Amino acid sequence: MSAVAIAPPAVAGTASTVDRVDNRIPYASFAVAYLLGHGAAALSSGADPLVDLPGWLPMTLLAAGIVAGSVAATVAATRAQRDAGRAELLSGKLLGIAWVTAFTGLFFVITGLATTLDMPELHTILWPSGSAFIVGLIYLAEGAVRRNVLHYALGSWLAVVSTAALFLSAPGPYWILALAGGGAYVLAAVLESRRLAAH
Repeated sequence: MSAVAIAPPAVAGTASTVDRVDNRIPYASFAVAYLLGHGAAALSSGADPLVDLPGWLPMTLLAAGIVAGSVAATVAATRAQRDAGRAELLSGKLLGIAWVTAFTGLFFVITGLATTLDMPELHTILWPSGSAFIVGLIYLAEGAVRRNVLHYALGSWLAVVSTAALFLSAPGPYWILALAGGGAYVLAAVLESRRLAAH
């Protein structure tokens, strides 16, 4: 009597795209955005700013890096989904929609609080930390769906650090986002190279 190993049936479209998503450029772009954008805000805000910068400069630096990173992330995800099955394509679409839903909800929360409490300064406090919090939560979801532990860990870090930063007065939250957030993106970009090389 001989033993016969029976392999499970192959299911079309179940091959994971996790190994093909290359986040090095998005991580590097977001690192630059956090380090320069939040860093400039940290240097130029608070009761005794270290540097006198035009008010538009920190936001412009942050926005430029975020736009570049978002485009790069979209390109990386699209490339990874070329041979994806229907289930993975649906997961990718739902994660994409989650970004819009989450930031729309954040807009309503921040605007509602600022309006109801008659505290317009909440915008400058809550948008930076709230945005990093939302990014962290979505990275958690993306990491879980794609089985990408690095992405999941980065999301965990961003979610915790960005909300803990709210305990500090200005310019403390900006320093935390620049150094702890930007530094995490730098580390993730380095580790992403190793993750890709291992697969």
